[in-house]
Amino acid sequence: MAGAAVELEVGGRTVRLSNPDKVYYPEPGYTKRDVAEYYLAVAPGVLRGLRGRPTTLQRFPDGVDGESFYQKRAPKNVPEWLPTARIAFPSGRTADEVCPTEEAAVLWAANLGCLTFHPWPVRRTDTEHPDELRIDLDPQPGTDFSDAVRAALQLRPLLEEFGLTGWPKTSGGRGLHVYVPIEPRWTFTECRHAVIALGRELEHRSGGEVTTAWWKEERGARILVDYNQMARDRTIASPYSLRARPRATASAPLRWEELEQVSPADFTLRTLPGRFAELGDVHAGMDDRRASLDGALELYAHQGAGDLPYPPDFPKMPGEPSRVRPSRARKQG
Repeated sequence: MAGAAVELEVGGRTVRLSNPDKVYYPEPGYTKRDVAEYYLAVAPGVLRGLRGRPTTLQRFPDGVDGESFYQKRAPKNVPEWLPTARIAFPSGRTADEVCPTEEAAVLWAANLGCLTFHPWPVRRTDTEHPDELRIDLDPQPGTDFSDAVRAALQLRPLLEEFGLTGWPKTSGGRGLHVYVPIEPRWTFTECRHAVIALGRELEHRSGGEVTTAWWKEERGARILVDYNQMARDRTIASPYSLRARPRATASAPLRWEELEQVSPADFTLRTLPGRFAELGDVHAGMDDRRASLDGALELYAHQGAGDLPYPPDFPKMPGEPSRVRPSRARKQG
């Protein structure tokens, strides 16, 4: 039995939660109501990461063991108080995505089975110019979270050299994300180039522990700076988003000084509300000061190495090198 619908109050609005007893995380037995109450507990933090951003909803209507899908277009039943914004995909097609501006929007999405929120790095008032870099430190086979931490601790002073401030969070899996607030003056292409430049410099300084190699056969047991997460229409899990993992881990904002003392498993549907109640949103000041990308883009030009491949579903981009796998190119040659 899924149970009768309940109503939750948040931000002066009433949000209806249907089937509250439906199990979403079978291993620990967490229900749809547990998910909604989690998001209610961390609502100010999750809204900070989503506020005014076109957001894709990753929905699991039958829980993490069922089928899931990414909802990019706003549902037909979107409330009148929840705004949308039109975004353009690399293909040239467009869609109207929801742009949460109230805590109630988070619970409304949770009622649809949304566990993970994927906001664009832009605001609905200007969908062409990102206002944050998102640097994804992705452990490759043979590496783990501790390796990503080591890379992040090397990244921090590098960012500071270029007048940038990083804000780390767990991915909810094995990796780390570092957000960098910037002035919304640069295109997606320029922001991606800035991440490529910083990634290449980190690769150089890391002594072989970090890579920007797009092709898996070239990455090795290193931490990948996944620069393509800054390509248009590429998003990552928002701060405080739950992940579709057996123990209901969440993407947790962190302070730099605690990076070496924590594990991704520390932050779950059950534990993160307590941390939030004690510490508040440790990234609350992230939007207070936005930096210039001029230095990072000068670094990109100075490196003179050019662009790197885009994801395979993108149209061929100006200045992009071949997307042929290196081993295959050698055979063809």
